[in-house]
Amino acid sequence: MILDPLLPPSPGPSVPAPLLTELTALYASNHEFHALSGDFPDPDDIRPEQVAAALAEEWVLPGVDVLLARSFGRLIGIAITLAHHPGPSDPDPWIGLLMVDASLHGQGHGRRLASLVEDRARAADRRAVRLAVPADNPKALAFWTALGYEVVDHREDVRLKRPCAVLRKDLTTP
Repeated sequence: MILDPLLPPSPGPSVPAPLLTELTALYASNHEFHALSGDFPDPDDIRPEQVAAALAEEWVLPGVDVLLARSFGRLIGIAITLAHHPGPSDPDPWIGLLMVDASLHGQGHGRRLASLVEDRARAADRRAVRLAVPADNPKALAFWTALGYEVVDHREDVRLKRPCAVLRKDLTTP
């Protein structure tokens, strides 16, 4: 698996059409996730312009990285990370999104992608990583806790105001 940063488009041009098509297919494959998240008005009809708008919304935040995971040239996942959460009580970097093509779930790609994101944080001398899981997503909670993340708080999602569990993984222990 190769992890490539996707840089925000310079003023003017947007995400190239072929890449946007790949990203839209990736997002659309995760119907169940999007039905729970509420990120798109219709999880059965995710459109390229909606994906482009979602990415543009991420890029305006300081310290955001959009990372594309490819295997044998195929886009298989995306991770969006934040160098710092907007809340002053959260000094750790955050994983804002980690998504793998739904047709590949259960094959270890999510675990490998999470590991690559953690390795990037370690390389930047970060001691831990945090993320939030919506309370109505037990599959995601099971995935992250199996990777060694521990629930450290319960609070509302900043953007959608839904209840979430905040998880943290210490990166200093093997």
